[in-house]
Amino acid sequence: MEQENLKLILESLIMASSRPISINRMLEVFEENKQPERKAVQQALTALAEDYQDKSVELKEVSTGYRFQVRKDYASWVSKLWEEKPARYSRALLETLALVAYKQPITRGEIEKIRGVSVGSQIMKTLLEREWVHVVGHRDVPGKPAIYATTKQFLDYFNLKSLEDLPPLADIKDLDKLAGQLDLPEPEQAEHKASDDEVQASNEDAQAAQSAAEEVTLDVAVEAESQAEDVELAKAVTAE
Repeated sequence: MEQENLKLILESLIMASSRPISINRMLEVFEENKQPERKAVQQALTALAEDYQDKSVELKEVSTGYRFQVRKDYASWVSKLWEEKPARYSRALLETLALVAYKQPITRGEIEKIRGVSVGSQIMKTLLEREWVHVVGHRDVPGKPAIYATTKQFLDYFNLKSLEDLPPLADIKDLDKLAGQLDLPEPEQAEHKASDDEVQASNEDAQAAQSAAEEVTLDVAVEAESQAEDVELAKAVTAE
């Protein structure tokens, strides 16, 4: 099959799919005796990506496959098509997500130890409901706490092909820079109501949370090497 024709077929498949589509799934649409080689598909995808080099949309490979998406430069215009505002997340949630991403697999207690404040149940519930993290096991200690790791949906949402695409810790000075590199919305500044699941909205707690936020990156970097084996385990689990 000529590459130009193959490109058009692949383009139509990606356009029609409601989610990222893998090369394996692309190959399944061809009749067995007309199925192109995987290498030919990859070459056609590379050529297709080059065709969109100067367009407002781009062909992007993420964890679960390929998709067309609006380039970041035009996202603000496209967002005006929808009246509903994009979700905004608290700084506490972003800190928690960052710790799971860089130190996975990790328990809620280990997150709280690093942050210096409790992690509200609503935060973990939100991360689980968004399918950005999932439970990969339970720590063999009293209470059997759940162990969390990121998912392929997390990688897809933040335009990452794998965990290796996360911004290097050495390049991250604070959480705001991390949020920017992951294309996260600005941390929500709205007031938080005190509850059993959230840190009380007192001045002392706010100052403590701010101090903990400033130390998160340093704490993660210091312990990163000791977590190397755990990170490799998380990658294997996510790939399953």
